[in-house]
Amino acid sequence: MSTTAVEKSFCTTREAATQLGVSVGTVQLWVESGLLQAWKTTGGHRRVLRASVESLLHKKPVQAAPPEHSPEKPAPPQTLRILVVEDDSNLLLLYQAHIARWPMPTEISLLDNAMAALMQMGRGGPDLLISDLHMAGMDGFAMLNVLNKAPEMANTTVVVVTGLDASEVSASGGVPVNVEVLPKPIPFARLLAIAQGVSQRLGLMPLPA
Repeated sequence: MSTTAVEKSFCTTREAATQLGVSVGTVQLWVESGLLQAWKTTGGHRRVLRASVESLLHKKPVQAAPPEHSPEKPAPPQTLRILVVEDDSNLLLLYQAHIARWPMPTEISLLDNAMAALMQMGRGGPDLLISDLHMAGMDGFAMLNVLNKAPEMANTTVVVVTGLDASEVSASGGVPVNVEVLPKPIPFARLLAIAQGVSQRLGLMPLPA
């Protein structure tokens, strides 16, 4: 293979970050987690396989929310930004219907796979992330492992809603210690209480008297 062909097959982390619309640090994190394929030159510089970058770009998210709530559209000011990751389309619609009735202003994004969620969160974390664990492709365990190291998620409250019991979650490697695990059927009353706590922290709702 010629040098020119190699150069076209790989790109720098900065070029990958520009193409993906994320920070260089996020690209490095994705490389370390195996989400992107890369190698190092003899000088110690990372080169990212363009095919893996293009693969991420082609993983279009499935958005169950109305068009005005597209995940690509920045949340209006003074709203609670919520991201739900769940591969059951019926449950996504159920989340949408319940959250629409919550008392605080919300901006909700609904995604059906972890890869699409990582792409979105690489551009900035939501205020509240609600995720399933058992999903096709990259599962919730792998996604949370990546996000646990991501600086973009420092101010995000993460909640897992799963049909797995505690022993099954533990056997699969568990979740980060700061993640609350809730059982299915979806406990919307508990999710609302968590959302209200986040909203109060952000100043979207008054503190209880």
